[in-house]
Amino acid sequence: MSIRIVIADDQAMVRAGLRLIVESEPGMEVVGEASDGIEAVEVARDTRPDLVLMDISMPRMDGLTAAKRLLDRPDPPKVVMLTTFDTDENLYTALRTGTSGFLLKVSPPEQLVDAIRVVVGGDALLDPAVTTRVIASFAGRHDPVPPPQLAALTPRELEVLHSLARGLTNAEIAVRLFVGEATVKTHVARVLMKLHLRDRAQAVVFAYESGVVRPGTAVG
Repeated sequence: MSIRIVIADDQAMVRAGLRLIVESEPGMEVVGEASDGIEAVEVARDTRPDLVLMDISMPRMDGLTAAKRLLDRPDPPKVVMLTTFDTDENLYTALRTGTSGFLLKVSPPEQLVDAIRVVVGGDALLDPAVTTRVIASFAGRHDPVPPPQLAALTPRELEVLHSLARGLTNAEIAVRLFVGEATVKTHVARVLMKLHLRDRAQAVVFAYESGVVRPGTAVG
């Protein structure tokens, strides 16, 4: 089955370029385009895509608001934010909203393709080094108070959460914990379920905001 994608950007040339990249890749198809946030919500509602590539800055309704409206619906698509900058505070807000990550508009075509497959597969965050840097720069401003749901995690699940916060893939977590990837996937699923989180991006934000991981610390 093809990965169904909606492209939302107010610049027609950007949309055309993204469409060209996506449709040149086997197993992917663009099912709709939008030039602003309101149109993005409507097109996604009508086409029910697997993923929406969403520009942050758009007229009538910005990408953050549009993403929130999409993600608040039952069975929402994955949303990846498109941006010109990797240190924009909007990106942190986007991750807190539940988007699956972000992609720089200057990224090479192969990175866009890989990012789409990664997000739809639910395996890892986009560009973990950049993503965690953005989160760390905005999440460590106040002394965090550990939320009560942390008590539901086992020691191993806490280790997995810590690794997720550092942007590690399932394969990298498996090596670090000396377990199989299937076991890691099970742990990740349990962490998300116990913490009532939508996906790995929200798990990373949660880890920083709850104090499980502090900005500047390394994976032990």
